[in-house]
Amino acid sequence: MSSTAVQAPIFPSFAQVFQGLVGQIGQLRQMAPTPTLPEATRVRRAIATLIAETNADEAVWLESCIRCGQCTSACHYFQATGDTKYAPLRKMNLYRRVYQREIGPFRWWYRLVTRPIGLKDLEALQELVYDSCSECGRCTMVCPMGIDIASLVHHQRSALVAAELVPPELAALQMEQKQRGTVFGASAEALHRMVDTIRERAGVAIPLDKARAEVMVLSSAVDLVGNGNGLLATARVMNHLGVDWTICSDGFESANFGLLSGDMALWKRQVDPIVAAAKRIGAKTLVIAECGHAYPALRWNPTLKGEDLPFEMMYMSEYLGRQAKAGRLRLRPLQGRVTYHDPCKTGRRGGAFDEPRAVLRAMQADFVELPANKEFNWCCGGGAGIFLLERATRLRDESFKIKMRQVDMTGAEAVVVSCASCRLNFEAGRHKNQWNKRVESLVELVAAHLLDDAPQGAQSPIEEAAA
Repeated sequence: MSSTAVQAPIFPSFAQVFQGLVGQIGQLRQMAPTPTLPEATRVRRAIATLIAETNADEAVWLESCIRCGQCTSACHYFQATGDTKYAPLRKMNLYRRVYQREIGPFRWWYRLVTRPIGLKDLEALQELVYDSCSECGRCTMVCPMGIDIASLVHHQRSALVAAELVPPELAALQMEQKQRGTVFGASAEALHRMVDTIRERAGVAIPLDKARAEVMVLSSAVDLVGNGNGLLATARVMNHLGVDWTICSDGFESANFGLLSGDMALWKRQVDPIVAAAKRIGAKTLVIAECGHAYPALRWNPTLKGEDLPFEMMYMSEYLGRQAKAGRLRLRPLQGRVTYHDPCKTGRRGGAFDEPRAVLRAMQADFVELPANKEFNWCCGGGAGIFLLERATRLRDESFKIKMRQVDMTGAEAVVVSCASCRLNFEAGRHKNQWNKRVESLVELVAAHLLDDAPQGAQSPIEEAAA
C-alpha cells in the first residue's frame, strides 16, 4: 500500500449525484403547468404546427414509406419489447393523416374516408414520440427510402407543445428554462459560486467572463447543482493545454429544453445568448460540454442556417480528440480494459467517431469496441429527455438491457461515455441491475490522467477499482 495520502474528493461521486438528481426529477410532475386552452384550440394548434413544419422534404418522406420494416429492426424500443406499437413506421401515422387530410394532393378524398384528428389521437401520440423515441436516428440510417424518421418525430413533438401535451417532467423544465434561462435551480450566481469553490478547494483557476478569449467553453446545470467534477475536470484539461479560454456567465448553459420538448421558440432563445457571447469575446472555438442534445441544439439550430458564424462549434470529445491527435494532451496510461459508447447525437447524427477513440489511444488504453459501434451503435435508451420521464421507465429499462449485454460481451471493466444523459441512464441501469461495470466520463477520465496535473497520490476511478 502506498504511503502517499490520497486527496479527499471535493465533490460527490457521480453515483451520489445520480441519486440526488433522481429525487429532484421525482418532484417535476408536481411542478408541471396544467393545460389552459380549450380542447378544440389545442387540436387546431397541433394541426397548424404540423402544416407549418411540412416542406418538400417532409412531404416526400410521408409519401415514400413502403412498409418494409427495416426501421423496426433498427429500433431499440421495438427490439426490447417486441411490441409493434413501437415500430418507427407507426410513429409517422398521425403526421401522415394530417398531411393527407390537410395539404396532400388527394386531401379531398382523405377527408371523406378518414376521421378528423382529435385530442385523444394527440394524447396517444405522446407515448410514441416522447416515451419510446430518443430520436437516435438508427431507423433513419437504415431506411432504404431515405426517410428521416427522427425529424418527423421531432415535428410531432412540436405539435404536442402547441397542444399543451408535453410530458409533465419535460414541461416543468421547459417552463423553468423559459422563465430563468436555465434548469434545476442553476444560475449565473451558482456558476460564480462553483468557480470560487473549485479555486479555493482544488486550486484550479477558471477564467470567468474574460473580455476576449479564443476558446469559449460551455457548462451545464448538472455541473453547477450536482456534478462539480465535470466543470473541475474541464478546467484542469483546458489549463493543461494552455489555451486562452473562458466561460461566460451570460451564455454558459448547454442544456436546451426547447430542443428536447419540441418548443422551437425556446430552442432559439437558449441558443441566442451563447452565440452573442461567443461573438462578443471574439471566440474562434466554442466547446460544447458533455451534453449530447446540446450538440444538435447548437450545431443544427434552424435559426443559424445560412449564417456565417465567426467561430467553430465542436463537442467536448471532438475538441479533446483534436488535441490528442496534435500531441498536446500529455496523458498517463489508463489501467484496465474499457469500451466506448457513442452518443447518438454526436456520433450517428454528428459523425464524431474517431476523436474520442484518439483520446483513448493517447492514454494507451486497453480499448475494445462494442459489437455494434460508431454509426451502428445502439442507443442507451435515455436520450431526448426520456431519462426524465417516469412513465417511460419500463421502456427505458428494457431497452438498456440491449446495451448492457453488448458491454458485457467486450469483457471491459468500464464503459466510457461523453454525454451526461447517457451517463445518467447507464448509472440508472447499473443501479437497477446490480451491474458491475463502471461508467466514466471522457473529460473526467482525461483530467485524472494528465501527466503534469495529477494530484499527488490520486488515482483514477478505474485504477481505484483495480487496486
